Amino acid sequence: MAIELIVFDLAGTTVKDNKDVHRVLQQALAIHNVAISIEDANAVMGIPKPVAIRGLLEKRYIGTRAIDEAWIHEIHTVFVQTMIEFYRTDASVGEKPGVSETFRKLKESKLKVVVDTGFDRQITDPLLDRIGWKKAALIDASVTSDEVGHGRPFPDMIFRAMELTGVQNSSRVAKVGDTASDLQEGNAAGCSLVIGVTTGAFSREELSKEKHTHLIENVHEVLEIIKTVA
Repeated sequence: MAIELIVFDLAGTTVKDNKDVHRVLQQALAIHNVAISIEDANAVMGIPKPVAIRGLLEKRYIGTRAIDEAWIHEIHTVFVQTMIEFYRTDASVGEKPGVSETFRKLKESKLKVVVDTGFDRQITDPLLDRIGWKKAALIDASVTSDEVGHGRPFPDMIFRAMELTGVQNSSRVAKVGDTASDLQEGNAAGCSLVIGVTTGAFSREELSKEKHTHLIENVHEVLEIIKTVA
């Protein structure tokens, strides 16, 4: 069945990420005297950040303070503010190789392109403004985890992407991402293509443990995969 919509993750998949998100999450928790490793942060990449923060507190906090929504909100606020500043100003921010050209070729083939993310809208808009895909009309829409009932690994963001682009059947959707939760999201939505990118947060070995249709190193490989189901 022909693909009509491709949903791409952001950080680690289409946007360069040198463990930047990991470090900011680590720093936000450190302010509250909670020490986590980069490996701890990596394990929660892709999921909504408030959910990630709760999980990390439950795993690593050894004090007596109650892990409640108010505390999670405090930490998340620091994370959001730091990520916004990073995406607005840091010289390293940019797309991964070949992403704009891949998006352009998909659009030329009359396919819909949407990005989805475990970030909330506050972080995502400054990032998309910096990258320039919206201005160049290379994406049809973006969906953030705070705009749906449940973020990854639930399918809500993909279903929202379908609503925004008028795609009726999830078997006509491809999901592309670099984390286990990306692949779980695609499978939960019933996507006919669930493509893992092995040059992001999760290794090929880690992604191979999740149900998938393809594992690739670079986003431009999606173009050849799409042709096989056209």
